[in-house]
Amino acid sequence: MNRTTLSLIGAATALAAVTGVAALTGGSSDDADASAKAATRLPVQRSTLLCPTPSSSEVSSTTYTAYTPKRDGVDAKDGTAELLPAQNPADDTADPGGDGGKGDGKNGKDGKDGGKGGQAAPGGDKPVLPLKEPGKPVTTEESSAGAPALIGTADGRFAPGWTVQQTTTIDAGSGRGLLGTACTAPDTDFWLPGVSTDRNRQDFVHLTNPDDAAAEVDLKLYGPSGRLKPSTDEAITVPPRSTVPILLSTLTDQRAAGASLHVTARTGRIGAAVQAVDQKAGSDWLPASAVPSTSVAIPGIPKDATSARLIVFAPGSDDADLKVRLAGPNNAITPAGHESLHVKSGMTSAIDLGDVTKGEPGSLLLTPEGGEGRATPVVAALQVTRGKGSDEETAFIPATAPIERSATAADNRTKGSTLSLVAPRGSAKVRVTASAGAGGGSPVSKTYEVKGGTTKALEPPRPTSGEGPYAVTIERLSGGPVHASRMLALPQDGVPMFTIQSLPDDRGTVAVPEAGQDLSLLNDD
Repeated sequence: MNRTTLSLIGAATALAAVTGVAALTGGSSDDADASAKAATRLPVQRSTLLCPTPSSSEVSSTTYTAYTPKRDGVDAKDGTAELLPAQNPADDTADPGGDGGKGDGKNGKDGKDGGKGGQAAPGGDKPVLPLKEPGKPVTTEESSAGAPALIGTADGRFAPGWTVQQTTTIDAGSGRGLLGTACTAPDTDFWLPGVSTDRNRQDFVHLTNPDDAAAEVDLKLYGPSGRLKPSTDEAITVPPRSTVPILLSTLTDQRAAGASLHVTARTGRIGAAVQAVDQKAGSDWLPASAVPSTSVAIPGIPKDATSARLIVFAPGSDDADLKVRLAGPNNAITPAGHESLHVKSGMTSAIDLGDVTKGEPGSLLLTPEGGEGRATPVVAALQVTRGKGSDEETAFIPATAPIERSATAADNRTKGSTLSLVAPRGSAKVRVTASAGAGGGSPVSKTYEVKGGTTKALEPPRPTSGEGPYAVTIERLSGGPVHASRMLALPQDGVPMFTIQSLPDDRGTVAVPEAGQDLSLLNDD
């Protein structure tokens, strides 16, 4: 029997197809530029995205927007990009973000049958949001409470940079607010600082399995004094191509207003996102933080934020001592009374920064207090509040990885979008492109410079004669690392409803070593 010999380029393409993302380094932009000189970057061939169940509220509506940017060097003429409903084996008592979460939240622990008996999600196998061409978004709205989680794949010309945005409006009830999240690629490890098991919060982690085999998942919570004592040590089983919501307060008897959640897959891979519902301050999605890093950027604090709460966790064996800086429009300053932060190993630290922006947009930067020689990796997130009293609304910004080449935010409206760009070190030049609208129009691009140590908050360009939601793509052209986020504000009845999505690199390309490009791909029958 003959063997099939794969070249390095074939192996890299296979890796992208299996994971749904490109195999990029997690280092600095300078490292990425240096490695690019020794390798050719090729578009990924396949992408996978997972969208959590949006809401069970009867007074909610969800808009989905899918988009793939046009890219130079993408020669493929064929390809598809679509999402299919996931199954939901949870029982009918679960209520993540709807009428107050009256379910027992232990749905996933009963799912040991590997998906047997799971009911088909609403919509059956009918594809959702199939793209027809790169460069033009498609959108749809689901107004019922039965909208399922979605599992999507894109291949060929639609794979590089494919993004899907899920935006939900809940008009009333304890989950009232604007909830937005970018659908994410599956992985095996997630850190989510900023969760809560407090009585005023009902946080559900949504676990979605895109594969044909069950996934076994561990959930660990860490509060201000260390790990919260679990109610059980059993793993959560997520059946094939299914989603399971878990109420975090059912995982422990201990209450913590500020905690960190660690999600790890023993087997398989999953998507993980937390829907946080505050009885007073509305609700929103809390996505995973960037991987643990010694320096952290949290981009895009609104200029009218009435309060900001920073949550940091040190997952390693060493404590972390961090400098805290606010990068504003003109320079970076130290917030009064919050010059530094000590984070004990294995414990969650939280500090209230108040109205830290003082009427100007900004971004939070965390760096090692004693220099890189004493650096300890951390994960972090910021809970931001706008409005006051009964008109409060909340959103979350996780620590965000830099844009190596490009990133996209879908579902921008004619009004209400604000793009925030921060350059923690040296200045950087970026190009921002507004796509055509879902209903037509022509793309528009503008170039901006972001000075080192500052935040540039801007209203993104809009497509010419465009109609409907559109996408905004940021490309780093030169200079130092850039971190970005997008705020979408849709005020309603005096409530400043808003949501913020971080914009890490879209990993639309994979680096292929030059040496591998002369090898041939041999296939034998």
